[in-house]
Amino acid sequence: MKPATLQIVKLQTERLTLIPFTTEICTHILNEEFKFLDKLGLKKGRSWPDIDVIETLPKIIKNLSAVSAPTGFESWMVIKSETSEIIGDIGFKGFNKEESSADIGYGIITEERRQGYAEEAARALIKWAFSNVILNVITAKCLIENNSSIHLLKKLDFKEINKDEEMLLWSLSRTNT
Repeated sequence: MKPATLQIVKLQTERLTLIPFTTEICTHILNEEFKFLDKLGLKKGRSWPDIDVIETLPKIIKNLSAVSAPTGFESWMVIKSETSEIIGDIGFKGFNKEESSADIGYGIITEERRQGYAEEAARALIKWAFSNVILNVITAKCLIENNSSIHLLKKLDFKEINKDEEMLLWSLSRTNT
């Protein structure tokens, strides 16, 4: 079974709005064309897009090219609802049909970190993802020394399942949520 085309245009939390990236949005950002944000009612966060976003956009475009339209198992912009500023991204690296899984990743700009935004966005996306009967497991990876991500993944009830010299591998099962 594969994911259906996304039927919603955004996810809303108490303080955040999550909007899926499209190929068009990614291309505008890569070309440093930000006028399109006005049409979406959005603003650039202080240091957004940061280098991590710029490096991730080609991967997001590649994931989007594998589907006819966003399914939700790609990447989403993280937006502060109060100010309409884009402060980061969160999402999946596609859907793994064989394992009924998706690997999650996230990033919040430096100025907005340590305010619970990554946790709030992750909880909303995890809840949405597990509402899809096709998904059984969400995985995550982080650097061994990334204490902030380790702390967040533990708060989200992910379990460490493997590690190598650089990375920790985490897993969250539908049955654990």
